[in-house]
Amino acid sequence: MYQIGFLFYITAFRIVAFFHKKAKKMVRGHRATWNILHDKIDSKKEWLWFHAASLGEFEQGRPIMEKIRASHPEYGILVTFYSPSGFEVRKNYTGADIVCYLPFDTLFNVKRFLDIVHPKMAFFIKYEFWPNYLTSLKNRSIPTYLISGIFRPSQLFFKNYAPFYRRILDSFTYLFVQNQESVDLLKSIGRTKNISISGDTRFDRVLDIRKNAKELGIAQSFLDQLKPSEKILVAGSTWPKDEVLLLPYFNDHKGLKMIIAPHEIHEDHLQFIESQLSRPSVRYSNALPGKMGQYDCLIIDCFGLLSSLYRYGDMAYIGGGFGAGIHNTLEAAVYGIPVVFGPNHAKFQEASLLKNSGGGFVIDSKDAIELLIDEWLTNPQTLKSAGKKAGEMVKEGSGATTDILQKIAF
Repeated sequence: MYQIGFLFYITAFRIVAFFHKKAKKMVRGHRATWNILHDKIDSKKEWLWFHAASLGEFEQGRPIMEKIRASHPEYGILVTFYSPSGFEVRKNYTGADIVCYLPFDTLFNVKRFLDIVHPKMAFFIKYEFWPNYLTSLKNRSIPTYLISGIFRPSQLFFKNYAPFYRRILDSFTYLFVQNQESVDLLKSIGRTKNISISGDTRFDRVLDIRKNAKELGIAQSFLDQLKPSEKILVAGSTWPKDEVLLLPYFNDHKGLKMIIAPHEIHEDHLQFIESQLSRPSVRYSNALPGKMGQYDCLIIDCFGLLSSLYRYGDMAYIGGGFGAGIHNTLEAAVYGIPVVFGPNHAKFQEASLLKNSGGGFVIDSKDAIELLIDEWLTNPQTLKSAGKKAGEMVKEGSGATTDILQKIAF
């Protein structure tokens, strides 16, 4: 049934690709994958294969890849993506020898892929349970690991009508999961062996990012022009639903300056943000270090800076919480600043941990934003205390990378 259903899915996907830009990129990328593998796979080398659905999962796997690269340079590293949003951003990642799309999970593709790569080990990061790949890896006795996995009752594994999906879990050599709930769910369906709580490797990743954060002259100049009583809010990965709540508050509070890095930086969105601002603003691409004193808002109109920008803030707002879900809260919290986000955060364990620690705050309205940030602006000690709790939570959550690597035999 799965084989037939998936073939229908592929057919539909290729039809959609004629009209959908993202789907078209995937189809073209899949075609290129075979040439990439034939050209770059060295059959004399042993390969470690990492698969990530998209960019967030890649960042979870990255600390593992880089530690292995440092301690075992003899292995080749292959990274595959399902989503264009991951592949397009990391296709030139220098920590891997090969980066490409994962061919669709058909029996033909799986056999062809594994026959070319012959991976010594396979690592699936957080999600992505492809039955044909996983079953074939098991049949070939290739050690296969789930990294930073997280399970929820709503998944098919835990439904009585889906025993097929439960059997997929038996393909993993070891399951490294993030929390006790995941362990308990797996136990409820009889999976009790080769499972451990390792935590989330993203904590290790953001600590590495902080250590290697870029120094940004424009942002530093923006910080240097602050008056002693003024604070900077860094708003990261925002969407219009975030901005219509956040920007009116900013317009009315002169003691607050803002750096805003929207999730999408196309011209229409940038103009929308500018239309909502009544205070002086400048785009990063037009900013000059010596002129930053005349602006109250710095609009980031390029990619790749956000994780370093948080270092210049006194507080952070993370977008996405009024849509499909919040973006990366840990990138901000690692700098010891409190983190604010919208109500759609239930699927993000790190957000709940931040909230419970006293370093993360949920807002659902303009009134909630006003109450929270007014408190921080009028009582800086509460701001400092919340930031300290956020930073401590990140440090306490680190160590997953070391724990995982200690359990893998190379």
